[in-house]
Amino acid sequence: DRRRDSPAAGSPIQPIIKDVGEVYSRLLDHRPVIQGEIRYFVKEFEEKRGLRELRVLENLKNTIFETNERVLPKCEQAMRDNLSETFKRLQAANAVIHRLQEREYETRKLQADKVMAREEKCIAHWEEFMKEQQNKRAEVDEEHRKAMERLKEQYSEMEKELAKYVSF
Repeated sequence: DRRRDSPAAGSPIQPIIKDVGEVYSRLLDHRPVIQGEIRYFVKEFEEKRGLRELRVLENLKNTIFETNERVLPKCEQAMRDNLSETFKRLQAANAVIHRLQEREYETRKLQADKVMAREEKCIAHWEEFMKEQQNKRAEVDEEHRKAMERLKEQYSEMEKELAKYVSF
């Protein structure tokens, strides 16, 4: 249809256009070559590889199915059983630790009470000691005052006697 409508139809330029089209298709149009290479590659791939990928995918599918249907439920059940047992053990250990902490708390409280009682006893003993010391100090001060008065009296008497002898 194009040849009939083209303005160069029947003219001497037509063989040149035909040659240019042929050169273009041989040098620049790579579609036929690429399509041939693609067909060759697909043919070689299918012949050499065969159905190996299909078999590998089928084996993979079977492995996944078996894992989902058999292995996974067994693992889940084993996990539930072991987690239940582990949880019970943890609760028992937690209870034992709690009891030990309570005992240690009670022991420390008892020791703290004993220390506090000793401190109170020591404080009471110290206060008693200090009162006793103050009483003794007061006694010593009183004795000292009395001794000073006696000495003063004695010295004043001695002075009086001396004064008697000085008048000679």
